[in-house]
Amino acid sequence: MTIFARSKTATTIMEGYGWAEQMEGCAITVCDTEGTIIYMNERSRRTFGKDGASMVGQNMMPCHNERSQAMIRKMLSEGSTHCYTISKHGQKKMIFQTPWKENGEVRGLVEISMVIPEEMPHYDRG
Repeated sequence: MTIFARSKTATTIMEGYGWAEQMEGCAITVCDTEGTIIYMNERSRRTFGKDGASMVGQNMMPCHNERSQAMIRKMLSEGSTHCYTISKHGQKKMIFQTPWKENGEVRGLVEISMVIPEEMPHYDRG
C-alpha cells in the first residue's frame, strides 16, 4: 500500500515511485519545504509502529530537537546533504538526507535510512 499526502505536488512527484515500497532494508521518508511528511514507504511506516501511517500529512519538526531542526532548515535553504550512521535496537544504520528538487528548485527532503552490516568493506576505486 502506497501512502502519501493528498496534495497535487505530492501526487505528481511520487507517481511512478512504487520502487520505494520494494527497497529491501531501506526506510524512505519524504517531506515538503514546510517539513510536512508527504510520503513514507512501508518500512518507514513500520519503523514508527502504529503511528507510522498517521504521520503522513503531519509536520516532522516537532519530532526533532533544536539541533536537528536547524540542520533540516539548513538542508532546505542551502540544498545541502547530511549523511551519518547510527546504532538503534541492535542494528547499525546509515541515514542519508538530501533535498529533492523540481525544475532545479528544492521542494523538500528525502531521508533514506538503511540497515548496514557492523563490518563493511570499503573499496578505493580512485
